[in-house]
Amino acid sequence: MTDRIDPPRPLSTATRAVRAAIATDQHHGAVVPPIHLSSTFAFAGFDRKREFDYTRSGNPTRSQLADALAELEGGAAAVVTSTGMSAVALVLHLLEPGDLVLAAHDCYGGTYRLLRALAGKHHFELAAVDLTAPDADALIAARRPRLVWVETPSNPLLRITDVRRIATAAHAVGAIVVADNTFLSPALQQPLSLGADLVVHSTTKYLNGHSDVVGGAVIAADPAVGEQLAWWANALGITGAPFDSYLTLRGVRTLFPRMAQHVANAAAVAEALCRHDQVARVYWPGLPSHPGHDIACAQQSGFGGMVSFELEGGVEAVGRFVASLRCFTLAESLGGVESLVAHPATMTHASMDAAARSRAGIRDSLLRLSVGIETSEDLVADLEGALDRLGADSPPLADTARFFHVVAGG
Repeated sequence: MTDRIDPPRPLSTATRAVRAAIATDQHHGAVVPPIHLSSTFAFAGFDRKREFDYTRSGNPTRSQLADALAELEGGAAAVVTSTGMSAVALVLHLLEPGDLVLAAHDCYGGTYRLLRALAGKHHFELAAVDLTAPDADALIAARRPRLVWVETPSNPLLRITDVRRIATAAHAVGAIVVADNTFLSPALQQPLSLGADLVVHSTTKYLNGHSDVVGGAVIAADPAVGEQLAWWANALGITGAPFDSYLTLRGVRTLFPRMAQHVANAAAVAEALCRHDQVARVYWPGLPSHPGHDIACAQQSGFGGMVSFELEGGVEAVGRFVASLRCFTLAESLGGVESLVAHPATMTHASMDAAARSRAGIRDSLLRLSVGIETSEDLVADLEGALDRLGADSPPLADTARFFHVVAGG
């Protein structure tokens, strides 16, 4: 009689991220797999192609990253692209002329710009709508789109879309649901498990995490759709480079501990901003008064490292405030270990006209913070110091200005 041996317990997602492609080198036993920089690969013989023949079509290093991202997102297949915007463009090649796209009205400015430009060339029809509205599912039922583009949390106002509710409504009319998961990464949210069909990432951001690589990815729940995307990525020539894939995979291995620190620091920053009388509004889903807080608790495992807020005093105050910061660099992008500050109206969302920004609730006094992993006390002190100096140079505020508002938009 032999004792029954239980199978090993499944590895956690965090452990799988650390172990991605580790000790897979069959030739020399390298713990970290080597970079395959070759543009072309030898055939085994006449009419005997190996797994890889040309790096635009396939590359071992890029495949390791794609496999890791598919596993972390719970998908069947992933395609790694050259940029986040090429990932967006790749998804849009699934559409036919006449198809309707319903997109979040406050999505990233680059996504909005591409959607409008392609719709203007009649590649598809476009409607920008508030997918967080109570009647969003009824709107989907009435408009019957082919594709619904979700961004949650949204950029830059951090609105939270109920992915389960939107996916249920979209699938009822045969629509594809795409979720941009850039702001949270699979460490904090897995949209495919909530009903999305495709997940899009700018891997430039949290997945890489060090502001030294530009890239993107699309993860598909359906392997057949994954094959379609891979065909288009090869045909368009928008697949990611091997060295970029190598660096991004290195970043993925530290994703979970980095995200934990981002979230902890963002909480400290949001609370400090809420206390200051130079701040008119704070946007962070971790605040209980945020309208999307309950949905975020239900579909996320953390509230993210992005915090947006509006200053009292308008654009003139914005300029003086950012010039006074030491620990936040004025720059576009996000998700790196270093803290950044951006002014959406003149930076990330400058491609949206003023009317579109107004409809989305993106005011000229809005600032967006990508909260890094520095010591939280330093970040808070830096922000409070800049705000204090702003107040010292401004006329006294009315007592009512001390009451901040936490809102999801508009």
